Amino acid sequence: MTAMTSQIALPLSPANGAENIVVGPSLQPVIDGLMAGHDWPYRSCILSGPARSGKSLLARWFVASDLGDALDGADRLPEDEVFHAWNRAQASGRPLLLINDAGPGQWRVTLPDLGSRLGGSMALTIPPPDEELLIQLLEEHAARRGLALGDAALAFLLPRIERSHAAAETLVETIDRLSLERKAPVTISLVRDALAQVQGAN
Repeated sequence: MTAMTSQIALPLSPANGAENIVVGPSLQPVIDGLMAGHDWPYRSCILSGPARSGKSLLARWFVASDLGDALDGADRLPEDEVFHAWNRAQASGRPLLLINDAGPGQWRVTLPDLGSRLGGSMALTIPPPDEELLIQLLEEHAARRGLALGDAALAFLLPRIERSHAAAETLVETIDRLSLERKAPVTISLVRDALAQVQGAN
């Protein structure tokens, strides 16, 4: 049940191996928006999205691809630091990606000059994963842990799992833990128990 999605390879340090940005239909407009940095108003963009949805990973890919500069967790940085970075982007013409962890419309700026400038920036939001992307996320997280989720397990999970990046990651972590604890392969029974544990914790 491998989804017909694509991946963007993102090389990290050898200690961490390599991660892939999994791209499905729901994420493709965000990728397209990030690649069009020279068309952004004021050469700046605010990227928001749910927890564990890959905002920081996308920021690292954006910089590694030489598409521009990025400030991860920009909503938590001193406002004068963000303001100076915005001014540098205007002076250099180099796109600036600002990662907003607070959520769309939740970044509260007290510096008036910064607030007015950010208000004119491009805004992109990572949406919940569509079914194709959710399959690929489950398979990607499983592959990083050396797990193989078969078609039967994926078919069981898809109608039942919460449609979120964080849920996919947490579920695979739980499947891996149960498999190690029981010294057992990934079966429907094990997957069902993992799903019950994750749902019971929420």
